[in-house]
Amino acid sequence: MTRELAKTLLRAAPIAVLQATLREMTAPLKKVLLGLIGAGIQQSLTPAMQEEEGRHHGLDVHYQLIDCNETGFTAAQLPALLQAAQHMGFAGVNVTHPFKQAVISLLDELSDEARLIGAVNTVVFQGGRKIGYNTDCPGFASAFLHSFATQPKSHAVQFGSGGAGAAVAHAALRSGVETLSLIDLDTARRDALVADLRGVYGSARIRVADDARDAVPAAQGIINATPMGMANYPGMAFDAALLRPDLWVAEIVYFPLETALLRAARNLGAPTMDGGGMAVGQAADAFDLFHQTTLAARADAARMSAHFRRMVTA
Repeated sequence: MTRELAKTLLRAAPIAVLQATLREMTAPLKKVLLGLIGAGIQQSLTPAMQEEEGRHHGLDVHYQLIDCNETGFTAAQLPALLQAAQHMGFAGVNVTHPFKQAVISLLDELSDEARLIGAVNTVVFQGGRKIGYNTDCPGFASAFLHSFATQPKSHAVQFGSGGAGAAVAHAALRSGVETLSLIDLDTARRDALVADLRGVYGSARIRVADDARDAVPAAQGIINATPMGMANYPGMAFDAALLRPDLWVAEIVYFPLETALLRAARNLGAPTMDGGGMAVGQAADAFDLFHQTTLAARADAARMSAHFRRMVTA
């Protein structure tokens, strides 16, 4: 700092204010512990998004991956795992495949959205309680509306009816899809979600489908809400020969960002949406929930999206 600048600052502000500013500039960042519980999550970009956004808010966020493929834990160990994280001072954890539904019975409270969807992807530890939220649904809806604003949506086929699939189905039906057909190899899980959706949106808007060869030709869009396409689940949920140039394709997988499904659709010139929009949207909402009692400012979703795309490009 030059002598002239120092004199200017001293004239402009009381010394007490300058001293407080200097203390703030040199004070250590507040440490925050977060985590992600799931399977095959080593390539997840959520840790980097949460840590970088935290830095912009003066937080030293440490985001730990808790991967059952690496550690060997199962759903039976979830109660002990959540309790350990809570006792260690974690602010909360994200939850992904395959635990989004299994975690519900272990929580003290659910948000209205999580209760309606029947799946949790964000758990906040607050006041000694474990509170479950679902940020997948608004995250997908925001990206979907942005990507397919002008596309026809009278009928879409969704593959997958697990925790993410439930959130995505609600989001699609709220975002202009008039009729949604559900396909899942786990027919009991599919039928349970169909019953739940019909209870909210009416029977006419929800269809059960057993064979993609029958459902896809009559559809205007496809949503992949299965893990197919992830590094640990290569391939596609259906035959690529069913794709068409006029068939929009929405993907929830984001590592890799370009799945086999998206690559095949783009080669045909079909409108597509990668999983990045949902990934950023759910992460931004989760950030706000994790820090709702300590930060007045909200996550900057545009900043998080730019950071996400830089990481993917790199």
